[in-house]
Amino acid sequence: MRGFEGRVAVVTGAAQGIGFAIAKRFVEEGVKGLAVVDWNLEQAQKAADELNALGTTQVIAVKCDVGNYEMVEEAFAGIEAELGPVDLLVNNAGITRDAIFHKMTFQQWDAVMRVNLYSMFNCCRVVINGMRQRGYGRIVNLSSTSAYGNPGQANYSATKAGVIGFTKTLARESASKGITVNAIAPDLVKTEMMLAIPEANMKAALERHPMHRLGEPAEVAALAAYLCSEDCSYVSGTIINCAGADCT
Repeated sequence: MRGFEGRVAVVTGAAQGIGFAIAKRFVEEGVKGLAVVDWNLEQAQKAADELNALGTTQVIAVKCDVGNYEMVEEAFAGIEAELGPVDLLVNNAGITRDAIFHKMTFQQWDAVMRVNLYSMFNCCRVVINGMRQRGYGRIVNLSSTSAYGNPGQANYSATKAGVIGFTKTLARESASKGITVNAIAPDLVKTEMMLAIPEANMKAALERHPMHRLGEPAEVAALAAYLCSEDCSYVSGTIINCAGADCT
C-alpha cells in the first residue's frame, strides 16, 4: 500500500490486542514514527520495544488517559515534539463494564463513555486543525457490531453507536481538506477482552457464526492499514464490519 513513508501515526489502546496489531502493521508498512498510546505505560513500553526491533520506525510509548482532554492535549503535544505532526490516527482504546441496564451503575456508564466515546472527541480535536492546515489526514475509529445492540452492554453499545455518528459527521466536515475519516466495526476477534467470555458462551456464539471462528487482530489491522493508506483516498464516512459476515 502507498502513503506510509514519512508519516507519523498514533494508535490508542495499542499495548495489546487489535491496537497492537494495527501498530505492528504500520511499522511493517514503513511509517516514519509511531506512538503507542495506552493508560498502562509499562505495557505500552513493552509493546514499543517489540515494535522498535522490527524495523526503522521510531516507536515511542506514551501514557495517557484518553478520556481526559487535558492529558490528551499534553500527550499529543509531546508526540508531535518528538515525532512530528500526526498524519494517521487510529482511535482504538476501549473498555467494557457490562451489566444488565437495571443493575448498571452510573460509574459503569460513565467509565465506558469517557474511554470509548469522549476519547474520540479528545484525540480528533487535538489533531484535526493540523491535518486541515496540511491538507492531509487519515482517521480510523474503532466501533463494534455491538453498536446495533447487545444485552448487558447498554453503555458499550451506546458508545459504539456514537462512534458511527461521529465518524460520518467528521468525514463530511473534513472531506474538502484531504482528510478521510472511517470506522471499523469488529465482531468476535481474538483479544483478551473476548477470551474472557465464559467458554460455554463463546462456544455457542461460534456455533451461530457463519465462519465458526474468531477473527484475528491482524485481519482488523489489514483493514485499518488500507483505510490509512493513500490508496484509500476516495473512501470516507464509511463503517466497515470486520465480522466474517454482515451482522447488521
